Amino acid sequence: MKQLWRKRQEVAKLIRLDKQYGTLLLLFPTLWSLFVASEGRPSLKHLSVFVLGSFMMRSAGCVMNDMADRKFDARVERTKDRPLAKNALTLMEALVVLFFLLLSSLFLVLLLNPLTFLLSFAALFTALFYPFAKRFTYLPQIILGVAFSWGVVMAWTAVRNELALTPFLILLANLFWATGYDTVYALMDRDDDLRIGVKSTAVLFGAQSWMAVSFFYLLVIFFLTLAGKQLGMNLIYYLSLAGAALLFFGQTIQLRRLPERPALFALFRSHVWVGLIILVGITLNYHLKN
Repeated sequence: MKQLWRKRQEVAKLIRLDKQYGTLLLLFPTLWSLFVASEGRPSLKHLSVFVLGSFMMRSAGCVMNDMADRKFDARVERTKDRPLAKNALTLMEALVVLFFLLLSSLFLVLLLNPLTFLLSFAALFTALFYPFAKRFTYLPQIILGVAFSWGVVMAWTAVRNELALTPFLILLANLFWATGYDTVYALMDRDDDLRIGVKSTAVLFGAQSWMAVSFFYLLVIFFLTLAGKQLGMNLIYYLSLAGAALLFFGQTIQLRRLPERPALFALFRSHVWVGLIILVGITLNYHLKN
């Protein structure tokens, strides 16, 4: 542990401490479901558990991904300076960090009801499987979408202690949202992935990735609209979906021009605004109605 403390800057890089847009992309759909299940008034306990849990599990996901991909990362321009790729941390040290993050997540989920606790194992299994998916399928982004969507169901069951149609509609929306924005992310590495044999939706769709991404975005709006109908949401919610749709449309236009890596990264990060706009729409739906 003392050695890890001396290497704390490398540990911070390992868990992407300075790059929390990934945590926000995991957190926002979870909050959509939490606020819907709580009718706009989630408890402080649930908010704390899911905010901290999103940070812990996203950090754990980064560690698992870097452990699995350390040899690939060393051969990719964007990732060659990651701590495990450049041997700034050992595999055992990364495992210690991962153990701490997973143990912390376990303590958090133990604060919730038994149904939510059981669902957390499915979330963990998907997160463990995702780093290896790119070796077997051109659709690892869909696996990421599933991994990033379990929080949606867990937030619902934490409040309602039951399964229902609504969280699964939100789950499907988030699955295709994550598939879309992670395809944008994968486009940054497409040339390197082709060279070293890593699979992704960016490799699968190639120059037509913008069309695939636009289809994924369309499904996001479709399933969130179905969820809104199921819940009887008011106009402000659908206005937030319209705002998200406009952002999606603007991205599609830019992707068609095959932008360079910095522009692709900016497009990826802008998805945080999509999550925020929809959360604001959900929150105002309940507070303005009352």
